[in-house]
Amino acid sequence: MEKLQKQRFELKYRISEAKAQQIRFFVQNYLSCDPYGITQPDLSYSVNSLYIDSDDLKTFQDTINGDRNRFKIRIRYYDYSESPVFFEIKRRHDKVIRKKRARVHRWAVEELLTGQFPTMDHLVYKTAEQKNILDEFSYLQNLMIAKPTMHVSYKREAYEPLDSNSVRVTFDREVKSKKVKGGSILTEDSGNFKVFGDNVILELKFTDRFPNWLQEMTQYFHLRKESAAKYVDSIEGLMFKRIKLA
Repeated sequence: MEKLQKQRFELKYRISEAKAQQIRFFVQNYLSCDPYGITQPDLSYSVNSLYIDSDDLKTFQDTINGDRNRFKIRIRYYDYSESPVFFEIKRRHDKVIRKKRARVHRWAVEELLTGQFPTMDHLVYKTAEQKNILDEFSYLQNLMIAKPTMHVSYKREAYEPLDSNSVRVTFDREVKSKKVKGGSILTEDSGNFKVFGDNVILELKFTDRFPNWLQEMTQYFHLRKESAAKYVDSIEGLMFKRIKLA
């Protein structure tokens, strides 16, 4: 949790696997594979996000409308055991991304999503800061009358400095999604819809100045910044697929 980038800038790119391999070698000259990925044969670990939204898809609509000040709430987890999960709030203020998350016991998830008032018992770390984040998550959920809407999963390969959180570079592969229709809330099954096809999503995240070496990398590999919002693209892609099959 100490390396969480609570405030940052983000740049996203859709690239081929061949280009991802080239960029990986470039990045390894400056950053180290993060402690979760380094233990894996392919340097990647699973990420699952359960997005919470209203019936009229407020957070989706805010994004496609280009609102400069918007938020989304989600639950993130990394395995299918009884390990804790993260209740996350991600806000955008113009170009700045602010992220908060509270670590919550897995047994508490369904209680909290069905309107249970947050308590310290729900938290792994029983601190005032963690309680405030969970309270804010609950407030936003109740404000929107929101419920689980979309499950997105992918494999993440991540790089960062050994001694700071100033820069983080991630490669997200096999991004899949499906609409949530009740049943088990935290599931292994993210469906077969490939949100970005065979593309890899490259994300450059930095907390202050854009490093010179990253600028050189974007120029050398002719990277073109574009939108790659996993939740939004999941909804748009599944809607298009449904229309196409109708």
